Parts: sequence; structure tokens; C-alpha cells
Amino acid sequence: MRRIAVLDAPSNLGLRPPTETSVPGCAKAPGALRDKGLLTRLDARDAGCLTPPRYDPGDWRPGDGVAHAAQIHSYSVRLAERIGAIVDGGEFPLVLGGDCSILLGSALAMRRLGEEVGGRIGLVFVDGHSDFRHPGNAPYVGAAAGEDLALVTGRGQTELAGIEGRRPYFRDTDVVVLGIREHDEYRLDLQAAGFAVRPATAVRAEGARRTAQWARERLADCAGYWVHVDVDVLDPAVMPAVDAPEAGGIALTELELLLAGLVNTTDCLGMEITVFDPDHDPDGRYATELVAALTTGLTPLLPPKRAAKPRVPAPRKATPTPRAVA
Repeated sequence: MRRIAVLDAPSNLGLRPPTETSVPGCAKAPGALRDKGLLTRLDARDAGCLTPPRYDPGDWRPGDGVAHAAQIHSYSVRLAERIGAIVDGGEFPLVLGGDCSILLGSALAMRRLGEEVGGRIGLVFVDGHSDFRHPGNAPYVGAAAGEDLALVTGRGQTELAGIEGRRPYFRDTDVVVLGIREHDEYRLDLQAAGFAVRPATAVRAEGARRTAQWARERLADCAGYWVHVDVDVLDPAVMPAVDAPEAGGIALTELELLLAGLVNTTDCLGMEITVFDPDHDPDGRYATELVAALTTGLTPLLPPKRAAKPRVPAPRKATPTPRAVA
């Protein structure tokens, strides 16, 4: 059984600043989840933290390409190295983001691995949004966290979409998209390109457990797959602590069943969690609930608990037999 190795990737380079004088809060997510006992509950190895470059969009303007592109490029290469080392060590990497731009590092690691094993690696993209904005369908790009699926499938500037000349990291037909909203702006683009798509309404109608099996069947020809989870796949009624909450998401129990079905095979090579924002969770309530959901969802990876030894009652003293009265 593979042990889980938790690696922090607290990058928020892929997001626009909430205000002119602030930075996105999702970089705080790994610390918030650790504080709620995630590593202990998963019996995980602490694989450390990969510190990202400084967040500074500077004088970026629409039309300048993806903001922080050089920093995201260098961070993705470093993240790929760390993920690759965990996989090579026979462990299951659980990467705690950060925003969705960390997918580029994971994707690069999977592309390298696919070349090593002589097979294709697939992607299960669990997200409330398609993140498929690219120069071919939008007037301009700018925030990699809203373009990560496009970038990892080879769309966009080479600095990010073609690191090390490995464009694309995932083929369109090797990607399964789960949990986007019915009215997603780029849903028709995904279908036209050959992505397998099941929006949140379909996940709920078909059931999370069956959806996980459906996703695995779609990737049966791959040598393995990576799982990307953006917490905004959840409905904001249960998880409002995200940067772009949108109604119509799935429930926590559905996420648990979905994850359990996806990780319950050695074909699942690793997973990342993104976009949880502790700035929207001042009392830590939602961090607690997310840790509980992750623990339940990743149960197939956990070592079996040792059965408690039955308590042996102490021997009772023999009761003396009363003498017969003559």
C-alpha cells in the first residue's frame, strides 16, 4: 500500500489580486488544512513545502499574456521535480495548493512519467469551472488559474503550455472533466475538442460513485492518471471559502464518494487540492469540514486500523458455598 506524502504548493501566482493592495488568500490553505490535523488523520508523510516566487503582478495589463508567466514556469519545473521524486519513491503525492496554476507542475511531472513508462497519463479534472480560456476563444488571457486546463492541453503561450518542449502534457481525449456548471462558458469548446465531460448536475443524477467508475473507464487506455480538485466544485452552501463561489455544485458527501472511487486503484498516481481560501473562513469551520471530507475520500489509501484487542474481564472470585445449618 502506498503511503500518502503531503507536499505544500502555496502558490497564488495564477490569480488576479482581489484588490489593488491585497493578494489572494489561497496561499494560506496548506497551513490551514495542516492546522486541522490533515497529516495525522491521513497517516501521511510530510513532504515539505515548495516556496513559490513572490506574488507581484507589477504593471501587467490585458494583452500582455499570462501574468507571472516566468515565475509560474520556474515554479512548475521545481514542482514537477518534487512530485516525480514522490512517485518514484512509491508514495502517493497529495499536493496542497495554492491556486489552480499548480496543475502545470503536476502535468509536467505526469508528462515526464508517461515518457518514462512508454504510455500516456490521463487527467481527472474536478472543478466548478472549466478553466479553458485561451487565445483561441477569448480576447485576452491573464490569470493562469482560469486557463490551466487550456494550458496543460497545449493551448496558450509556449512558456507555460510547452515547458521542456513537452506540449501537450495531456491529450484532450485523455482528460475527464467533472463538476463544472451547466452554463460554463467553454463547455461546448470542451465537447468539440473531445474531452469527456460530466457537469455537476450529471454527477448528482448519475451518482458520485458511478461517476468515478465512468471516469476510470474513459481513461482505461492510459498508463495512469492524475486527479485535480478545485474546492469550488462544491456548492457554496457547504463551501463558501473559495475565490469564485458559484451555485449548483456538489455536496461534501458526493466529493467523498467521488474521491474514494478515483483513488481506489494504483492507476491513480496522485492528487492536488486547490483554491480553498482561509481568508473566507475566519473561524476555521470550513477547513475542518474539508479535512474531514478529504480523510473520508482518501480512505482507500489509508492503512487498515489495527483491530482493538477485546478486553478480557478479570476472573471473578469464587463465592463460598454456604454451610448447611444442622
